[in-house]
Amino acid sequence: MSQRDSFERALDLIRLVQDARKVHDAQATPSHVSAVYWIEAAPQTPAVRPTARAGYWLLKTSVETVDAVWQVIKSATEAGKLGYKSKVATAAHGGEADERTLHICTYDSADEEDVARVGEALRALGLEPVAYHAEE
Repeated sequence: MSQRDSFERALDLIRLVQDARKVHDAQATPSHVSAVYWIEAAPQTPAVRPTARAGYWLLKTSVETVDAVWQVIKSATEAGKLGYKSKVATAAHGGEADERTLHICTYDSADEEDVARVGEALRALGLEPVAYHAEE
C-alpha cells in the first residue's frame, strides 16, 4: 500500500467517525450523556468556515435546565441564526457540579459585526451570555 493510499484510508476513517459523531450528537440529550464531554450542533447549510481567530459566547446553566436551553441553542444553530457551531458540556468541567457550560462559536473574533450579531441573537432567544472569548 502506498503512502497516499494509507493517507486516504486514514481520511476515510476520520470522516466515518465524524459522521457517526454527528448522528450521535443530533439525538443526544446533555443531561443523559457521559461518554463524551461535548455535544455539538452546526448549521444545516454552513455559511462560513472558522478562521484561526474563531471565538465563542459563553453561557452557563444548571443541570436542571441544560436540556431545554440546549434545545433552543441547537435549533437556532441548525437554522443558521447563530455561529458556525454550538456545543454543550455534558459534565462539569472544573466548575460547579450542578452547572453546565455552552459555547456558541463565531467564525472570526475580529469580525465585530458578526460577534455582536450572535450576541444579540442569543439575547433575542431570552439567553444572557456570560462573556465572549476570542481564541488565541
